[in-house]
Amino acid sequence: MAAESLTISIKDGEFQAYVARPAAEKAPAVIVIQEIFGVNAVVRLVADRLAIEGFLAIAPDLFWRLEPGVDITDKSQAEWDKAFSLMNAFDTDLGVEDIQATIDAARQDPQCDGHVGAVGYCLGGRLAFLTATRTDVDAAVGYYGVTIDQYLAEADKLTRPLVLHIAEEDQFVPKDAQARIIAALKNRPLVEVFTYPGRDHAFAREGGDHFDPEDAAKANARTLETFRKALA
Repeated sequence: MAAESLTISIKDGEFQAYVARPAAEKAPAVIVIQEIFGVNAVVRLVADRLAIEGFLAIAPDLFWRLEPGVDITDKSQAEWDKAFSLMNAFDTDLGVEDIQATIDAARQDPQCDGHVGAVGYCLGGRLAFLTATRTDVDAAVGYYGVTIDQYLAEADKLTRPLVLHIAEEDQFVPKDAQARIIAALKNRPLVEVFTYPGRDHAFAREGGDHFDPEDAAKANARTLETFRKALA
């Protein structure tokens, strides 16, 4: 695996993305969509592991319009305050446009075989759902996405595989919101929703307060299975 930085240019400017390259000469790509802490060590680790699994992993800096290069942790109150401030100021619609630009850049990469998936966490989980409804991605996976229930009217636009991992005790996604998400998506053949009893938000974030190795491994295995099928 090799890591590098990529500059993605769009009409509004340009932003950076972290790239983890697999050993294979040709491979499908996966866009890794950040949490509210920016493209930090956790996001880079996700990308690195995807590259080890044989995917070209690209993690775009989606906060670039607010503050380029955000790289913070969940270990201090000051960092949490900054993270929530960034999330509240973040323009979701522009973020999805930046993800489409990243998908386009991935497909133009000589190492990419043309297939592109996306996986996102927290804020990135919301964006993964919208990536599935608004872009030409080949498959998307969202972990404990916030406010997805506010975008369920877009579910009719789903034409590619979508997987959602929902933590049943998610402090940021109330039970009624979870129920609405499940009800809206349960009869859609391209959608799988997995729930994790007893798990709180960010149960798959290594080093986080709510990290659960067993359920994180289970969710990650389901994610890999989805990408191996959909991006083959």
